[in-house]
Amino acid sequence: MSLPQLALILGILGALVVYWRNGQRHLPPGPKKLPFIGNLLSMPTTLEWETFAKWGREYDSDIIHANALGTSIVILNSYKVAVDVLDKRSAIYSSRPHFTMLHELSGWGFLFSLLPYGDAWRESRRIFTKHFNSSTHNVINQQRNILYVRRFLGQLLQRPDDFLQHVRTLVGSTTLSMTYSIDVHPYHDPFIAIAEEAVEAGAELLIAGAFLVDIIPILKYVPEWFPGANFQRKGAIMRAHSDKIRNATFEATKNLMKNDDYEPSFVSEALRENDDSLNQGHELVKDIAAQVYMAGADTTASALGTFFLAMVCYPEVQKKAQKELDEVLNGRLPEHDDIASLPYLSALVKEIYRWKPVTPLGVPHLTISDDLYNGYHIPANSIVIPNQWAMSNDERDYPQPSEFRPERFLKDGKLDRSVRDPMDIAFGFGRRVCAGRHLAHSTVTLAAASVLSTFDLLRKRDENDLEIHPKREYTPAAISQPLPFPCLIKPRSNYTAELVRSSSGLDVVE
Repeated sequence: MSLPQLALILGILGALVVYWRNGQRHLPPGPKKLPFIGNLLSMPTTLEWETFAKWGREYDSDIIHANALGTSIVILNSYKVAVDVLDKRSAIYSSRPHFTMLHELSGWGFLFSLLPYGDAWRESRRIFTKHFNSSTHNVINQQRNILYVRRFLGQLLQRPDDFLQHVRTLVGSTTLSMTYSIDVHPYHDPFIAIAEEAVEAGAELLIAGAFLVDIIPILKYVPEWFPGANFQRKGAIMRAHSDKIRNATFEATKNLMKNDDYEPSFVSEALRENDDSLNQGHELVKDIAAQVYMAGADTTASALGTFFLAMVCYPEVQKKAQKELDEVLNGRLPEHDDIASLPYLSALVKEIYRWKPVTPLGVPHLTISDDLYNGYHIPANSIVIPNQWAMSNDERDYPQPSEFRPERFLKDGKLDRSVRDPMDIAFGFGRRVCAGRHLAHSTVTLAAASVLSTFDLLRKRDENDLEIHPKREYTPAAISQPLPFPCLIKPRSNYTAELVRSSSGLDVVE
């Protein structure tokens, strides 16, 4: 008997045990399950969030159940249900599922956002919060944020066609500075390249069921040369990128410290203080630092990419935001303290999070015990998926959800607190809410305000002088990125062009 055949038999036996145990229990509604394999053949392989939302409509339920070879999967399609279980019952729903590919084969299992709920996760989160959420570090990080946003404006002036690359450099510069004391080059920086390659290689990791080895874990013993073991080859590539992320950046900080040529950062302070809380030594510092680096590299860049796309697609929104900025700023560049006086700009950023969710499916949770919700049995060890795309497109909260309308968050010229805040969806739920959400939001908001106050984002024209309408296409990955699209970026005036030149710190095009 071959190894794959043995794995299939063991999987079927596992499914039989689960079916026998849950036989008469009332599970949430969902697609019809086949004997032994459940919904294995009907699970979507792309744009999963749209299929899950469709199932919710078909079965008239905001909570859906599926099963794949004995693995219980619960999908939450509404904000209310997500809050009811992930927030209000966080003691049961705060762990993370174990994915063989992610945690064992890819080398990315160290990320604390993906650790199971327990002492290791709590300690990592505590150390992160101690450094990044303290008032002293917030001031320092805001100053760095302004520095790199203004350099970003200079990059847009010098090389406007490369705006999506500049977005990634902006986000990478901010996180590398705060985390590793590394001052990123404005163009062709090797550390930015490391992050981009790692993100590209690991794009599938957070998609449940993307790898057969996650459904049949015994396949992890199949050698790389075996037919069909492509996941092993992918795992080897991912491990190499993981090693670069953890070690190359860490060693760079140590070298800067040796030469006494650095600004304070998370890694430099941890090494200088030799904090007793870091009792696992350098490995824990590396893990937490890499978490910050990777979490921001993709998610914040995606939100800013959506900002550019929305402004090109909805020029009337852009003009309204620019009018507000002109009235408040009076010809200067924005600071963080200005945001409170910019309600339309704040509403625009909220709509960015809602219109095209960065993580259409939130990071999966895991139940640590059985639960009963609204008469439905939720089995222990269920993978619980918050469908953030469905929540952000829920017409009960957001009428005409496909339209980009910041006005939905405004009333009488002020933010309307009665409307569901997309930030409560975009950054996760319960005890596993994103620890760096305030840093990410700060970068997105300041960058959007700075760009709109100095540039016009316009549609390009084709050879017949007709406007090119962007296709609004996104990568179908766990972290959804806008695909490249045409955008004409022009300074709003000679004055704003000179303002950008004088404040960017960039002398010439490199």
